[in-house]
Amino acid sequence: MHIIGHGRRRPAKLHADKAYENRHLRQWLRSRKITPRIARKGTESFERLGHHRWTIERTMSWLAGCRRLHRRYECKADHFLAFAGIAATLICYRRLAR
Repeated sequence: MHIIGHGRRRPAKLHADKAYENRHLRQWLRSRKITPRIARKGTESFERLGHHRWTIERTMSWLAGCRRLHRRYECKADHFLAFAGIAATLICYRRLAR
């Protein structure tokens, strides 16, 4: 069996909201050398992590607007990634054309 493509890279940080605030999750992330940026219940305000979360959710919403990407119709990952690239290009073009 041949593995095609690059290996996965581990993220440096994980941004999450208060719903994921759990001591065990934080320990698991640290054991994998990932810095947890999870809002603690009652201590951190929405603005600190909300900015990062909102950007990701907005981008995913834009990509979900492309019907072809809504459900993964393509069998090959290369084709799906190509359509995701086309969708991202169109989104950027529309934003810049305004």
